Amino acid sequence: MSLGPVENTQRRFSVATPDGAETPPLLDHSHLKPGHKASLLSHAQTLELYRLNAKKTNDPNLQFEFAAFMVEASRAMNDEEAKKRDELVKEGMALLKKLADRGHANSQYFLADCFASAIGTPKNKPDFDKAFPLFVQASKHGHPDAAYRAGVCYEHGWGCRKDFAKSLQFYRKSASASHPGAMYRLGIAELRGECGLSKNPRDGVKWLKRAAEAANEEFPHALHELSELHERGVDNTIYIDIEYSVQLLIDAANLNYAPSAFKLGECYEYGKMGCPQDPALSIHYYTIAAQQDHREACFALTAWYLVGSPGVLPQSDTEAYLWAKRAAESGLPKAEYAVGYFTEVGIGVKKDPLAANVWYRRAAEHGDKRAQQRLKGVPIDDKKPKKDDCVIC
Repeated sequence: MSLGPVENTQRRFSVATPDGAETPPLLDHSHLKPGHKASLLSHAQTLELYRLNAKKTNDPNLQFEFAAFMVEASRAMNDEEAKKRDELVKEGMALLKKLADRGHANSQYFLADCFASAIGTPKNKPDFDKAFPLFVQASKHGHPDAAYRAGVCYEHGWGCRKDFAKSLQFYRKSASASHPGAMYRLGIAELRGECGLSKNPRDGVKWLKRAAEAANEEFPHALHELSELHERGVDNTIYIDIEYSVQLLIDAANLNYAPSAFKLGECYEYGKMGCPQDPALSIHYYTIAAQQDHREACFALTAWYLVGSPGVLPQSDTEAYLWAKRAAESGLPKAEYAVGYFTEVGIGVKKDPLAANVWYRRAAEHGDKRAQQRLKGVPIDDKKPKKDDCVIC
């Protein structure tokens, strides 16, 4: 089972104050709103307005927002603008470093996040040797996200030596500010006896409940974990409550958590966990997960599109093929086989035996027995598969 946010090193660009609240934008964006004549300003002109405003003030918060804007703006540039993009990143990070050296917590965190995410680093590789000390510095200024990330670094030995005691110290510091990721990690560590802790289900569940109450789109993991615990129960700690378990999944799916959305898709497709069979809800939740490239959800939509659902989803061989291909490209063996089958038979795509063979080989290498049989010359049923008796599922 994934540890969720513990493994998450994706970049976060929210501007957090030491007390955890997000600050409103410090620069006026009104000229970019629809209806304003200035909304036609080019990206370069907008950037210049930021630059002029930042130079007029000594306010580190405003200067920070300008630096962050430059880094963000660089992400929208394509490879043809590589030189401008690199210059923008260089300028933004130079300003961030200047602010970080003066003890500006948000700049320290943002700069560390850039280094950890391979932004402005040599060979575009993460540089935790630079990121880690900045996370620690920002955490000393009361930055909850930085304390959490410092804990992650200590746990995994990123930019420092592994030290579970220090990892827990930083997780607890972050959790004291109600950081959902830190509370979730402490909960999992207590439940499973990780990070040098002895198993303590009661304390683990307490942390998970706190994390669930503070869950957001970046850290919805505690909702899913609590759902699983209420589905199976934990001796002397959590009683089985299927209805509540489903509600927790719904809460997590509403935060776009793909594993929860996929599980709900299955529940409403097959009538699991007391849920009625409901094609509309099944397709709805599968779609939430699939849009985030959850490969099993992508493949589930393949099956739905093969047959369609009256009044809910129009039947489409093309969509069935495209969703199968999306799942196959992420390495799902049964989807690789399905794409081979579709391509050989000509479902949603032009027949192409050679291309089909490539997909069969890929699926076979990943352990799909049907693909292995097909490569041995075992014939396939070239009839279009039905959802209830699906030859590709």
